[in-house]
Amino acid sequence: MTLFLIVLLAALTFEYINGFHDTANAIATVVSTKVLSPRAAVMWAAFWNLIGALVGTAVAKTISGGLVDASAVTMTTVLAALLAAIIWNLFTWWLGLPSSSSHALIGGLCGAAMATAAGNWSVLIWSATDKKGAAIGLWPKVVLPMFTSPLVGFIGGAVLMGVLLVILRRATPRIVALIFGKAQLISAGFMGFSHGSNDAQKTMGIITLALFTGTSTGAFANLPEWAHFLRVQEFKDIPTWVVITCAITMAAGTAAGGWRIIRTMGHKMVKMQPVHGFAAETTAALILHGTATMGVPVSTTHVISTSIMGVGATKRLSAVKWGVVERILWAWVLTLPVTAALAYGLERLFLRL
Repeated sequence: MTLFLIVLLAALTFEYINGFHDTANAIATVVSTKVLSPRAAVMWAAFWNLIGALVGTAVAKTISGGLVDASAVTMTTVLAALLAAIIWNLFTWWLGLPSSSSHALIGGLCGAAMATAAGNWSVLIWSATDKKGAAIGLWPKVVLPMFTSPLVGFIGGAVLMGVLLVILRRATPRIVALIFGKAQLISAGFMGFSHGSNDAQKTMGIITLALFTGTSTGAFANLPEWAHFLRVQEFKDIPTWVVITCAITMAAGTAAGGWRIIRTMGHKMVKMQPVHGFAAETTAALILHGTATMGVPVSTTHVISTSIMGVGATKRLSAVKWGVVERILWAWVLTLPVTAALAYGLERLFLRL
């Protein structure tokens, strides 16, 4: 029971860090275009993060039971995965790089599960179907979307921005700024909602996996009756208390802000006006909402970053600061292998203690 409480604390720490690490995803554009002050934008994003986190559990079910063999998961497996993700998130936040919290957690879970199974690759579910015939596994839910979602984000941002430019070609800059200064409040809220509905669910899934592990191994067998809420018989049953706790924790983290990454996302990649911010946020939010509904844990960071790039590219390709983009891409490429290696090492250490 003590170990589970440590895992729960680590999970909520990760969720809080995810909130302020990924705050930039929801508000960088609305801050850079000066539609909202940084503090007002953070609170606006936190509110919509909370609402979004309370809607749906499809992504949580993917994390808890669709990526690794549950028989290879122990409490220390989950703890190692969380610690690896926390370390990587703090490191990239310190550097001001918008890396993926989602992939950090998934990489950590895969690496830790392999360590628990003594390096057996078969514990990773690459491609399979669930009881309802739906596709699950790392390939359809993580690897393929890792490449397709940024591409869709870039193309979608460019297309939407191009359409807006055609529609607004005769409007004066003052009218455009006035309209989209208001419209960007809606798109920023939608982005915050979509971020909450996607990212918060990942921690819900990891906590549920820990609850299922504790139940199946008998760790919760001697708990008093009032503690029945800790017992999870099926790893895709997401308890209500887990949903609420994760939603509140992520919203609190978002409210804390993530100013280092906000500067990178909102100021260093592309210089934007409200219409550009609206196009980028709307594109990213639509993609995130759609993938969350399908239970695909895509990276919020990847989608909004490439949407911003696509919008910026409609001005001219040189409007995008590709040197900054290169640094971001390296963080994307390294996230999965680094967190997997970190978690593998931590789990092997735990097994020796």
